[in-house]
Amino acid sequence: MAVNIHLRREGRRNSPFYRIVVADIRSPRDGRFIEQLGYYNPLNKKELKIDLEKADEWITKGAKPSNTVAKLMEIVRKKKDE
Repeated sequence: MAVNIHLRREGRRNSPFYRIVVADIRSPRDGRFIEQLGYYNPLNKKELKIDLEKADEWITKGAKPSNTVAKLMEIVRKKKDE
């Protein structure tokens, strides 16, 4: 089973809110997911939380993060190091 880590869009029109989820590649963007790893609010950049331990665990199992999620994970890692 191939899985990826991507953003799941929630929120109203013109006020997006994203949850970072692990999902099967065949499922739609806002469809069924396996596990929630965090959230991201693009309107308020300070609202970003990712459970890096769970994300790394899924990556070692073969999950591939999307480009956006990979960049968000780098941001969280830099904040954690500071």
